[in-house]
Amino acid sequence: MSIPALRSFPAVYGVKPTARLVRHHSRLGGGLRASSVAVNGEVGLRNRSRKKEDAVKKEKDRGLEPLYDDGFGGVTVKDYFAAARALCKDDGGPPRWFSPVECGQPAVEDAPLLLFLPGTDGVGMGLILHHKSLGKAFEVRCLHIPVNDRTPFEGLLQIVEKSIQYEHDLSPNRPIYLVGDSFGGCLALAAAARNPHIDLVLLLVNPATSFAKTPLQPILPLLEAMPSDLHVTVPYLLSFVMADPLKMAMVSIENNLSPPETLQKLSESLTSLLPLLSQLADIIPRDALLWKLKLLKSGAAYANSRLHAVQAEVLFLASGKDNLLPSGEEADRLFKGLKNCRVRYFKENGHTLLLEDGVNLLSVIKGANMYRRGRQRDFVTDYLPPTLSEFKKTFDEDHKLFHLALSPVMMSTLTNGKIVRGLAGVPDQGPVLFVGYHALMGIELSPLYEEFLREKNTIVRGMAHPMLFGSKYETSLQESSRLDTVSMYGGLPVTPINMYRLFERNQYVLLYPGGAREALHRKGEEYKLFWPDQPEFVRMAARFGVTVVPFGFVGEDDILELVLDYNDQKNIPYLREWIESINKDGQRVRDSVKGEEGNQDMHIPAIVPKVPGRFYYLFGKPIKMEGMNNVLTDRESANEVYLHIKSEVEDAMAYLQRKREEDPYRSIAQRAVYQATQGVSARVPTFEP
Repeated sequence: MSIPALRSFPAVYGVKPTARLVRHHSRLGGGLRASSVAVNGEVGLRNRSRKKEDAVKKEKDRGLEPLYDDGFGGVTVKDYFAAARALCKDDGGPPRWFSPVECGQPAVEDAPLLLFLPGTDGVGMGLILHHKSLGKAFEVRCLHIPVNDRTPFEGLLQIVEKSIQYEHDLSPNRPIYLVGDSFGGCLALAAAARNPHIDLVLLLVNPATSFAKTPLQPILPLLEAMPSDLHVTVPYLLSFVMADPLKMAMVSIENNLSPPETLQKLSESLTSLLPLLSQLADIIPRDALLWKLKLLKSGAAYANSRLHAVQAEVLFLASGKDNLLPSGEEADRLFKGLKNCRVRYFKENGHTLLLEDGVNLLSVIKGANMYRRGRQRDFVTDYLPPTLSEFKKTFDEDHKLFHLALSPVMMSTLTNGKIVRGLAGVPDQGPVLFVGYHALMGIELSPLYEEFLREKNTIVRGMAHPMLFGSKYETSLQESSRLDTVSMYGGLPVTPINMYRLFERNQYVLLYPGGAREALHRKGEEYKLFWPDQPEFVRMAARFGVTVVPFGFVGEDDILELVLDYNDQKNIPYLREWIESINKDGQRVRDSVKGEEGNQDMHIPAIVPKVPGRFYYLFGKPIKMEGMNNVLTDRESANEVYLHIKSEVEDAMAYLQRKREEDPYRSIAQRAVYQATQGVSARVPTFEP
């Protein structure tokens, strides 16, 4: 957010120029003043909106492109303080809604509504780091509670309640997201409890429902007796309790800097941030703070007394280093007490989670598969591709060392049969179906995702076991995991209808016919295919004129050793019972398939790492299914094509196993020497195809 945009009240309260939004502001809790702001915002944005209208329409028509710029990381905590200073000036108006200018217009059709309910400050700018990214996928509005407003909790609840009821009447099939930060979490839960018939999705960020257990309880009575001239020290001290200054200072500092550069940037950021913390005394004056504490107490009591009535889908974002509230314990309580509650635990963050480094709210929503535009999530049409900032975090930070250690080799086959390094042989247009070998625990997926995004700017929608997308085995301390990454980079449950709809949309689809049996193979079964005698995907590919690309992968035996496989674990009573329990009520994928190919029991193999070797991928010659009408009606013809694809996968793996023996850089030691002389980012050579 630019500072000039914060200098005037109407600029901060600028809104999208839609008649419905103006009506909403004037009718619901905003009063005449909020309506005036909306109209002024409409006039101020009209010309700019006209210029962008065509571009926005085109973007909506085609949907968000992979690696689009979501703007995340360009705003810092200093912008929050600048905005809060501008908004803390009392204008005598009531609590009201506003739409941040930075959010712009959603880039997707029928974007859901997201209402932000602020924490104790009441400013409504607690999402400022996330405005641009959320604005692409949601229609964002924030609640502003003026500093001298004394509306009781029930009054604030009525404002929220009227808004969601109004929006529900306008679009009864569109979900409404309530992001409740601290005190706002109490408002969100109370609104959900009173409106169980409305489709609400609650995102609770360290909600203040546990306020009665705050470590600050013993000193709260002292605040009332503290002289006014000493109040300036209170918010400054509370800021260190509520937040982690280092996490705040790290926002917008690039992670690819050298240690000295990072230290210098951190020092500069921290030096400029610390003086701002004392400005909380201006944002929350003494009388306002005392009133806010009473609101917290009444809001927590109100929400806790009605938890049993909450029917909404809930995602609890809990901080492990929240020194203001026992959010970890509260996550466990609500996880067990609410009907439909999930948790994402951030063990290194403080109370002000949304203002700290490393937390992208949109990424959390996407990873938990909680973004939807209708009553139920549609894994095909509700999918949002990864953004540029998400890609950088995943592959330039989280997976960087893993990929650097493995130095994956990607090869493809041109139409003339020539094998080349890179993905030049992979078709540029869909629909394309990639069919291959599923390595142990899907360890081959991450480099594959990265290479297709870097070279093709393309998402490969991976078909996976439905159990991976459920929440049955999540815990109250569930951190963002590899499964969240799979969802973010295109994973979806393997079903015929999902594949049908992806082909219909000319998507790139990844299918492993061997399924879980192949990915959870036993000792000595590396590179063995467990494909059932069911060529159905061949028929579907022929129906849509799909290009099938068989591919092989080798390298798992160079980095992992299987210690306890399925057979070993079934002989251990405790593990046998655990395997039976997790599979008892789980969704079965191949009940009709006999033999080992149908054994899709989920379990976790025990593995130990080896000194890393190298990953190798070979994408075979594309097989065009267009015009193969005989495959649709003749099972024998379909089976013939099926067996041909299977043999191509086996041949690709045999080729890679043979050729990797000729790779002078198969050893990590040799690669390290090469990169030490040529640079870490240099592409390490391999065998000649």
